Amino acid sequence: MSTNSQNNDNQEIDLSEISKKIGGLYDAVLRSIFNVILFFKRKALILGLLFIIGAVLGFFLDSNKNYNSQIIVAPSGGVDYLYSKINLIKSRLSEKDEKFFKSIGITNSDKIQNIKIEPIVDLYNFVNNNTAIASNAQNTQNFEVIKLLAESNDINKVIEDELTSKNYPYHSLLISSNGRIESDDIIKPLLKYLNTDDYMNQISKINKENILIKMKKNEEEIVQIDSLISVISKNISKNNKGNNLIYNNENSEINGMFELKNKLISEIASQKIQLVKIDTFIKDVSITPNVINNKGTNGKMKLILPILFISLFVLIYLFLAFYKNQLTKTK
Repeated sequence: MSTNSQNNDNQEIDLSEISKKIGGLYDAVLRSIFNVILFFKRKALILGLLFIIGAVLGFFLDSNKNYNSQIIVAPSGGVDYLYSKINLIKSRLSEKDEKFFKSIGITNSDKIQNIKIEPIVDLYNFVNNNTAIASNAQNTQNFEVIKLLAESNDINKVIEDELTSKNYPYHSLLISSNGRIESDDIIKPLLKYLNTDDYMNQISKINKENILIKMKKNEEEIVQIDSLISVISKNISKNNKGNNLIYNNENSEINGMFELKNKLISEIASQKIQLVKIDTFIKDVSITPNVINNKGTNGKMKLILPILFISLFVLIYLFLAFYKNQLTKTK
């Protein structure tokens, strides 16, 4: 009996101590909350001034807006040439080589913060290239290359790999500026510079001539096919002796001619599109200038700076209070 009574007394003592500790913790939390309220009350003037200074400075910084201008380009071969030119411009930009930029027609290069180029990932167009130059064999080869690389690597890494991505038909040229830019001042001179290469323009000229030759040959073949179809149709009509059928659907020869004609017509359509694309060596497909850049801290400084200033003040105050407290204990 005495043992059980002693255990009960110990449990009551333990519960009493726990309740006291909980009560003490609760009081400590309340004191902390009160001290925070008291701190903000005493330092209200300083905190208010810091908030106003941060907001005014933030509004001033946000007024200097940053912009992104995107140019989607389609190089007719020689993608390495395009990337090397952009890398050259980036290096001249980091060196602030105004003489270089003036030589290519850009007089306000100080507005340009950065310039970069990246491929527009288009795996399906890469595998199923329907241009006039591509063939079924080339499409099959592209597919096999992707398939082979994907077997030993992550497919996403293969798609975004530099060697693979340079084969995509479209590439995005992004210009970051610290103000609005005019097309005549920066974009047009830049495109003109990218297309100023005698060797590459000669290659583009030869490609254009080759496409025109193929188009002419295709058109001549279509005329010949039409003549053959006309002759065969007349012969079928005579053999049918007045039958209204123009030709026999089961005649594989004439069906093959119609299929060939349709194929040639499709090739001519693709060749016309290809001629537009290689009008210049680096063809600008789309230009989207002066889109406000709101990424990161851009446009948010009026909110960030007041919070930053107040947070720094509080941290410094707490550090000084801690230092004084520790200094008093050591004495």
